[in-house]
Amino acid sequence: MTLQEFLDYVRTRQALSSEQIHTFMNEMSEEARRITFRLNGSYHTQTEIKTLLQELFGPTTVPNSLHIFPPFYTDFGKNIHLGEHVFINACCHFQDHGGITIGDGCQIGHNVVFATLNHGIQPTDRQHTYPSPIVVGKNVWIGSNATICPGVTIGDNAIIAAGAVVTHDIQPNTIVGGVPAKLIRQINEETEN
Repeated sequence: MTLQEFLDYVRTRQALSSEQIHTFMNEMSEEARRITFRLNGSYHTQTEIKTLLQELFGPTTVPNSLHIFPPFYTDFGKNIHLGEHVFINACCHFQDHGGITIGDGCQIGHNVVFATLNHGIQPTDRQHTYPSPIVVGKNVWIGSNATICPGVTIGDNAIIAAGAVVTHDIQPNTIVGGVPAKLIRQINEETEN
């Protein structure tokens, strides 16, 4: 299986259940761990970090304006797409098999988890995983220790409060928090600082 074949398949959101897919995922996870161990094992300049991330991300371009504080964790790495001027703080986890897209100007706090795989609900289907992409709009701020669940889209300018668990789509220009995340209030650009 090639990377492109895998990426095309996950877009269908069908179960990742074949032996061929599992073999490919295991190989890619081994590669991702080798690179992230190098990234997280010692100090690197931002230029060195971007070089390692480019190796990790493969065909996806790492923007020069990205700023990231390791450690950074991913079990795949090949399905992460970052906009310009994104900041990712330490200890974030990107489970990107299903695809993670983060728009321009986003700020990602410490220990944020992006999970794009979900197990089947029925006990007989529990061993299978199902991919669903996460899409984060522009200028989104995600607070520390938040978890973004599979299939979620977060609208432009939203704020995700620290510790929130986001299980459904979030409208633009809103602040959400809690478990599961609920609307706290709208952001009014004319009266906000």
